[in-house]
Amino acid sequence: MADYGWDTEREHSFAPSRADGLVPGRVVRAERGLCDVVAETGPVRAVLLPSSGTGDRLTPCTGDWVSVRPACTAASATVVEVLQRRTAVVRSTSSRTSQAQVLAANVDTVAVAVSLADPLRLGRIERMLALAWESGATPVVVLTKADRSADPAFAASEVAEAAPGVEVLVTSAATGEGLDVLAAVLSGTVVLLGPSGAGKSTLGNRLLGEDLLATGAVRGTDGKGRHTTAWRELVPLPHGGVLLDTPGLRGVGLHDADEGLEQTFAEITELARNCRFADCAHTSEPGCAVLAAVEGGHLPQRRLDSWHRLQRENAYAASRTDARLRAELERPMKQIARQVRALKQSPNFKA
Repeated sequence: MADYGWDTEREHSFAPSRADGLVPGRVVRAERGLCDVVAETGPVRAVLLPSSGTGDRLTPCTGDWVSVRPACTAASATVVEVLQRRTAVVRSTSSRTSQAQVLAANVDTVAVAVSLADPLRLGRIERMLALAWESGATPVVVLTKADRSADPAFAASEVAEAAPGVEVLVTSAATGEGLDVLAAVLSGTVVLLGPSGAGKSTLGNRLLGEDLLATGAVRGTDGKGRHTTAWRELVPLPHGGVLLDTPGLRGVGLHDADEGLEQTFAEITELARNCRFADCAHTSEPGCAVLAAVEGGHLPQRRLDSWHRLQRENAYAASRTDARLRAELERPMKQIARQVRALKQSPNFKA
């Protein structure tokens, strides 16, 4: 169990559950209604209790620690409870309710995989980093396929500007470049995040020392890969810790990621402290230190535009579950609509 991250603190808090005949385990793979769990006695295939409607705490995901009632002659092994998560990588779903989806739980390091075989999309990297910072884990940007880049060092410098406070590593699974350094940096439970074709599974296999994760070719037409990883699974690493591979993410919506955005755009957060107004939106306000930094060439306009875009998205996602906030966001739109209607009803209006 220690190989999967079980420690004395968790053991102490689990004592009452042991008294009730339950055993701890970690979810290595979750399916609908079933979980593959590694427990003290070995691997267990456990069923889930019917949800009582109290939310995601009763829905295990890969990386969760759970309490399990062992199998007996009358019943299969059962997951009774999801233990408290220390960290969680959470994204917003595409549904109208904007519900949160937990991608990985109890993660120590989030490795954001970015392929150097494709043009860099700094905005997407910033989005992934906001997700990673918000989780409570430590983010690392892993630039893959360096052997297919004309200038990997320049690409790394570009990414570093978009990732303040984050270690950026250049790697190549084909040549072995940077893999030793990467293995030394990763610790605890490591989750690989990135789009299909970024080389996550190939990188994971190099870290594991054998081809345990499915890989596939990338389409030559658009550089996108197929979803060779069909589910999230947890695999022990030979140098210690565990690796959590994930399917490629087509879209990553932010969910309640205020702190994650502050960390991702740390220089904007720092500059904002010197703005004249505490609620400065950094658009056209007088005395805005952020706009002054852009005008002075100290802050790229692209960074500020990305900050605005992700802030709007984060606020909108929150408004879909917060009726009061949604009303505040919709109020200016309603005011404009009323003004347009009044204008059209004016006797002097001409279409």
